[in-house]
Amino acid sequence: MNEALAFPDLLRLIDERSAAFRAAVAGAPDLGVRVPTCPEWTLWDLVRHLGDGRRSWAATVAAGPDVPGRLPSPGPAAPEERAALSAWLAESTRLLLDAVREAGPDRGCWTWWGASQSPRTCGAVARHQLQEISVHTYDAQLAVGDGQPLPAVVALDGVEDFVFTVCATTGAWPHEPAVVDYHATEGRSWRVWLSGDGARAARLAGSDTAADVSARGTASELVLALYGRRPMESVDVAGDRRIFDRLFAWEPEV
Repeated sequence: MNEALAFPDLLRLIDERSAAFRAAVAGAPDLGVRVPTCPEWTLWDLVRHLGDGRRSWAATVAAGPDVPGRLPSPGPAAPEERAALSAWLAESTRLLLDAVREAGPDRGCWTWWGASQSPRTCGAVARHQLQEISVHTYDAQLAVGDGQPLPAVVALDGVEDFVFTVCATTGAWPHEPAVVDYHATEGRSWRVWLSGDGARAARLAGSDTAADVSARGTASELVLALYGRRPMESVDVAGDRRIFDRLFAWEPEV
């Protein structure tokens, strides 16, 4: 696996992004406002989703590598009152951080990404949790009218986590083989190869072979586009744009 953020940095950034999420929620005039990037949810629904999800992952990590699937949130349920809700959300983050810190980065853990290039470890869970929390922080900020770019250090790791964890698979690509590049203006690039063998990814140091399609933007712009928070037209796309349409519609069998 390519170099990633160090484990202590992942935990620190999870805490920081979680605090930013709570700050966005605290600034909302009404928790019933709709979340533009998750239009079926109110801001309260988003808070409940984030808190329940962190409690669920905390329980899953704490249970060890032999659990057959992700465990449900052990509760308590998200309260309605705003101050109590903020405290419940902060406790959800603490439970996740405590569980991951206690387990350590190398211990095995159940994950949904078994066919990807990311390891099934607590460190990989922490890495992906940082991205989920960061993208939902953007969602919450947007709901109150002030969507902020992801911090560059988070977003750079986020593009890499996406191509290794979400995109990479052994499920057969059902179209003609293709090469896809992602270029962050901060100076890092990645390549994804799509074929009958699935999708394989690597950080790109330089290549004499041109990609069939590429996307270029800040790391934050790329992450938000990859997670469907912004259209691909928000970044500079060169080459066969149909490949991105096919890639985002692809649901590989593994």
